[in-house]
Parts: sequence; structure tokens; C-alpha cells
Amino acid sequence: MLDIAVLVPNEEGVAPLAAVLGLVPLVYDPATVVRTGRFPDGADTAQVFVPPFQTADELVALAARLPGLRLVQLLSAGADRWIGRLPDGVGISDCKGAHSGATAEWVVTALLSVYRHFPRFAAAQREGRWDDSRTEELAGKRVLIVGAGDVAEHTVRRLTPFEVRTALVARRPRDGVHGIDDVHGLLPDFDACVLLVPLTQATRGLVDARFLAAMPDGAVLVNAARGPVVDTDALLAELVGGRLRAALDVTDPEPLPAGHPLWAAPGLLLTPHVGGAVPLALSRAYRIAAGQLAHVARGGEPPNLVQNGY
Repeated sequence: MLDIAVLVPNEEGVAPLAAVLGLVPLVYDPATVVRTGRFPDGADTAQVFVPPFQTADELVALAARLPGLRLVQLLSAGADRWIGRLPDGVGISDCKGAHSGATAEWVVTALLSVYRHFPRFAAAQREGRWDDSRTEELAGKRVLIVGAGDVAEHTVRRLTPFEVRTALVARRPRDGVHGIDDVHGLLPDFDACVLLVPLTQATRGLVDARFLAAMPDGAVLVNAARGPVVDTDALLAELVGGRLRAALDVTDPEPLPAGHPLWAAPGLLLTPHVGGAVPLALSRAYRIAAGQLAHVARGGEPPNLVQNGY
């Protein structure tokens, strides 16, 4: 078995990857690489590149030029920044499962916060004003989840004890799951719609003016997917008009620049892409990455391939 050099972006990745027979971790500092345009000595032999959670475009371009590169092993579930930007023969493996529980927890928190009016009460607290107005409740709500993968399954499990009725939508229909072609007909029957899809050509701009118009008055859009899945201007029109509400962990553009109208949009709960940013996120991600790369060390393919370069 030949040793496989793996470029990792921090020291936390060394131990879990070094524990896999055949893997030789080599630490690089992403900020230094972007600043200097160079990887550390030995990087030319690396066959696997592990990017950090937040990857600059410059780092993507530099990694694509590594001469021995065979695989990009992500620490995140989203591969949209990498697809189409690597040479032929280079695969991409995601980290599906590492952030599912935390993201699902964020979805439930967002829905509870919106329905129990926590943003309004937080504003009243800052103003020193006792606002004892009545709120809604999550119990009994109907939630349509667009996306039927691991995060969606975790979300359903967390919503079920709240007596929430859920339905799933995927690219194609299957037992217990609706197809995306039916989504406009389904939306009027649901109080909230949660987005948990990857960013692809098919999902970019999926939530447009027509999609939003199909949601009933007062409905809540929750985006825990990627910002460009939603047409920002179309969503702003619905929020400013007061017909819909939303909770966004991702935006388009992102990071959201100062002065952008989303900051002041009524009926919007906004968090800065922190759905999966919890203390154990990195250790879980490296544990899954190590499992993926164990297959590579044995001469196989990682199970989480989203782009096959083999």
C-alpha cells in the first residue's frame, strides 16, 4: 500500500486522518496559501486536498493546480463551490452527515422563534417595553421540506414531537416523497416551507416569484440550503408587502453587505450561515472524512462521491 499525502487546513485534522493506515496528513494554513499563492513544501505530492469550511475562490483555483490531485474531500455537505472548477479526473467527496443534526436543530429553532415571536420580544426587551401580546405555536403546523436527504430526515425527527405534519419533496418522486414537479401544487396546503437542497443548476433560483406566490398568506420560508436557491428580489417583495415571513441562515449575496435591504426586511429572522457551526462540528467532519478516505487508502472510492474522477 502506497502512502497517500493529504493536505489538511488545521491541526485538528492530523490525528483522525493519521489514524487511517496509508494516509499522511500535511497541514497547510489557508490564509497563508491565499496570501502567498503557494502551498507548503511537499504539497506537490498530495493526492487529496481537504479545504476549510469557508473556502476562498483563490484557494479553489490554487488547489485545482496541484499536480498530484486526485480527490477533494470536503468538510461540508455543499460542493457547489468546487463542481466544474477542477481538472478532469479529480473527484469530489462531501461530508454528508457531519452537520445534519445541528442544521436540523437550527431549522426547528428558527420555526419556533418565528411562531413564538422571539424577534419581537427581543426588540421589546432592548427597548425596556413589556410586550405581553399573544403568539402563535409550532404545534399543529404543516411543514413542506424541499430536500429529502439526511438533513431532511433529521429535521422530520425533530419536528414530529411538536405534532407537526411534514411532507418531503425531492428531485424525483418515490415512496413517501413527492417530486419537485408537484411543488407548486403542494405549497398552498402548508404553513411553512423548509429548503434543504444542494445548490445545483436545477435548484439555483428554484424559489422564484411563482414559487413564493404559491405559498399561502402568512406562510414562513426557511432557507438552510444555499442563498442562490432563493431569488432575493422576489423574496424581498413578499416580505416588504407583509404577505410572507422568512428565516434565512444563508443569503444571496453572502456575506450580506452593509446596507442590503434584507437587513431591514420586515418579517425576517436572519442568521449568518451558522446552522452547522457548533463546537463538535469539526471533529464530526474529520471523523466522516477519515471514513471516506479509508476507502481511498484501500484503493477504492469514497462513498460520498458527488463528482466521480476515478
